[in-house]
Amino acid sequence: GKIRMPKKEEDSSPPPQGPVFWIETSESVSRHYQFEPDGLLSVKVINDSRPVIHKMAESFRNKFFPSGYPYSVNEGYLRYTQFRALQHFASAALSVLSTQSLLFAAGLRPTPAQATAVSWILKDGMQHAGKLICSNLGARMDSEPKRWRILADVLYDLGTGLEVLSPLCPHLFLEMAGLGNFAKGMAVVAARATRLPIYSSFAKEGNLSDLFAKGEAISTVFNVLGIGAGIQLVSTVCSSMQGKLVVGPLLSMIHIYGVCEEMRATPINTLNQQRTALIVADYLKTGKISSPADLRDQENFLFPGRLIKDAGNVKVGRSVFKAVKPSKLHQLKKIFPKEKFLLILGTRWSDMVLEHNATGEDALRGWLVAAYAANLERSGHESNANALQEAYEKMNSVITPFVVELQAKGWHTDRFLDGTGSRFAL
Repeated sequence: GKIRMPKKEEDSSPPPQGPVFWIETSESVSRHYQFEPDGLLSVKVINDSRPVIHKMAESFRNKFFPSGYPYSVNEGYLRYTQFRALQHFASAALSVLSTQSLLFAAGLRPTPAQATAVSWILKDGMQHAGKLICSNLGARMDSEPKRWRILADVLYDLGTGLEVLSPLCPHLFLEMAGLGNFAKGMAVVAARATRLPIYSSFAKEGNLSDLFAKGEAISTVFNVLGIGAGIQLVSTVCSSMQGKLVVGPLLSMIHIYGVCEEMRATPINTLNQQRTALIVADYLKTGKISSPADLRDQENFLFPGRLIKDAGNVKVGRSVFKAVKPSKLHQLKKIFPKEKFLLILGTRWSDMVLEHNATGEDALRGWLVAAYAANLERSGHESNANALQEAYEKMNSVITPFVVELQAKGWHTDRFLDGTGSRFAL
């Protein structure tokens, strides 16, 4: 019989492919891009003909600024970063002065090594009590992060000042050190709690973690430089108490100035009482919606709850029983049956109380009604009730494009941050 040889089966599998890679050249830099077997993309620089100074500048930018800077952050980030560096430098130098003074008050001969060790020990104790007290104020910090960030540095400098002055009363060493660390504990909580909303205001491409990491890198570098400057100062100018009393307040002023300028550069994009009033006031005066960057210089850090006449002198957050008589409660609710706010017009100010589930858009609706009604009353042509009704109709005619443009400017209208303000439910 015939022997049939088995036919060789054809290999249907595709021929092996080489790695996927390409080379891109941009600004005198050639980079090799290649997909690895695990799917990750590797990048290697194969030719860089730029001057050394340009290479150093890019290395610095990649190390201390978010990826894609300046297009990946909102306006004002560079100014914020500059004054953040100044603030940390002055703060670190001031802490060395205070720690040396504490050692001197305790009867020790201070050295830089002792200053470092003791500064880590003294931060505990009373500092924890300050942290616990300040942690209950989180809602206020969400509403006014700039104000509390400045207050944090004022408290820190107050605690540091007590430590610097401790050699003048060595018999009160524990009291001075305890109070100083108590103030510092409150400062630490306030500074950390306000860090996230501040960084969030700069995030433009969902790059919050990158912003945070690069911000901490800058803080670390200038803290180290500030410690070095502080060690140099305590060895020379500040070796005596007279020198500390001169240099200490100067460093404190630089510190507070730096954080104030940081906050002025920060475009917070959430709605609270002050920012909402400023938006409405600018809209009524100019017909335009202000962006977070437009309003950052107008915010008042000392008196954020101040009344703004052009926005209707609205006050938010009072208890219902203080803002309106019980007999008029249902009457007010009938005027705006579908709204999530109560608006009570007064001679000095107008009270607005929000429902529990009211958003930033609800607060804006009430604010516009109050502002329009105040303008009508000032003209003297309408009574209180008629002005309120006419203002409500006017608000309904503009609210939709108003909110759309507001959101386009970068404002978050999904919530209204009123701190610890009272809200109601019927």
